[in-house]
Amino acid sequence: MKLELAQYREVAAFAQFSSDLDAATQQLLSRGYSPMAIEEQVAVIYVGVRGYLDKLEPSKITKFENAFLSHVISQHQALLGKIRTDGKISEESDAKLKETVANFLVGFEP
Repeated sequence: MKLELAQYREVAAFAQFSSDLDAATQQLLSRGYSPMAIEEQVAVIYVGVRGYLDKLEPSKITKFENAFLSHVISQHQALLGKIRTDGKISEESDAKLKETVANFLVGFEP
């Protein structure tokens, strides 16, 4: 992740001096400037690491990530706050994340 951030910053600095950017560089710049709070990153990474995305087609993962993140931000601020405050996934946070993901997957349509 640090490497990707460094790469993004390098390309962003280069883009300030160049008006002709290829499509891949433009995509990197538009995708790379989406800051996300640590607790939001934790929630999204948790879903992938715990295997919840295994049955999802790779082309649907971005849609899932966006929808899940919106859901967690709007409905589970207490959970995000606990992760931020604790600085880790506690047993309580882990149980709540499992429940949140399971409930979200029931209604998710790719």
